[in-house]
Amino acid sequence: MTNAPDISVVMGVFNGSSHLHETIESVLSQEGVSFEFIIVDDGSNDSSPQILSEYASRDSRIRIIRQENQGLTRALVKGCSVAMGSYIARQDVGDVSLAHRLMKQLHAFQSNADVALVSCGARFFGPGKEHLYDINHNPNEATSRLNTLELSEVRGPSIHGCTLFSRSLFERVGGYRPDFYFAQDLDLWVRLVEYGRHLVIPETLYQASISLSSISGLYRKQQIESARVILECSRLRREGTSEEPALRKARAIRPSRKRTVSSFVRANHLYFIGMCLKKQRDPVASKYFREAIQTCPLHVKSAFRLIWD
Repeated sequence: MTNAPDISVVMGVFNGSSHLHETIESVLSQEGVSFEFIIVDDGSNDSSPQILSEYASRDSRIRIIRQENQGLTRALVKGCSVAMGSYIARQDVGDVSLAHRLMKQLHAFQSNADVALVSCGARFFGPGKEHLYDINHNPNEATSRLNTLELSEVRGPSIHGCTLFSRSLFERVGGYRPDFYFAQDLDLWVRLVEYGRHLVIPETLYQASISLSSISGLYRKQQIESARVILECSRLRREGTSEEPALRKARAIRPSRKRTVSSFVRANHLYFIGMCLKKQRDPVASKYFREAIQTCPLHVKSAFRLIWD
């Protein structure tokens, strides 16, 4: 690619072979905007490297970077560091950018001089491609929800992958910070909106897949603690003092060595999906309640739903 594109789409991949084709095709099919697609292979040991190589050989817009497994944050740091576009758009493997997503987000950014971050609505699907729910936040609260210092009030875009921001502002605020293994997206967003507002496009332009692992509560505690540290960093910046004391806390929040998910936690995930479907009167909900009981026979909530609903 000889000329700098409008947008650099950045995605990290770790063992995402089962979903790569659909995700990559959704980005390559975007129209009305010039872009490059930077994909960081974060040490995959499945067939992801071969799939990525095949796509890169066929489409010059794709740029592949390979590194040892270091986690999403460092993959994004690496990918964004080589971006050539005026804007950076995020994409996650397993998710789909719907038609004209990039064009509409770019137009929204260019049409509003006071914007630092653009997001859109997202539609979420379950393991069996069941429609679970949509998220599209109130545009009038989008900026204030990222400017708050209250943990119970903070809220970012629908999902990390649906965002677009200026590369120059991204670099100005320090980009993704490796200090945060978790919630690296929230840390970036709150720093971006210190220089402009968060604009929400009131349209669903992104589709996300929820697997049992992606809604895992395995690291829920770490995610919440990271969010608390992020807001502490915001407070320190406003006071004009060093963030280092808070960043030391962030560096200490890392994944536990135990990566297995208990049967009870897995049953809770199945129950969550079942309840999403139940709210939509989808009879498939009972399938997830039954699977939750098979996973954990003492999962009372699922048993109650099967007996009384």
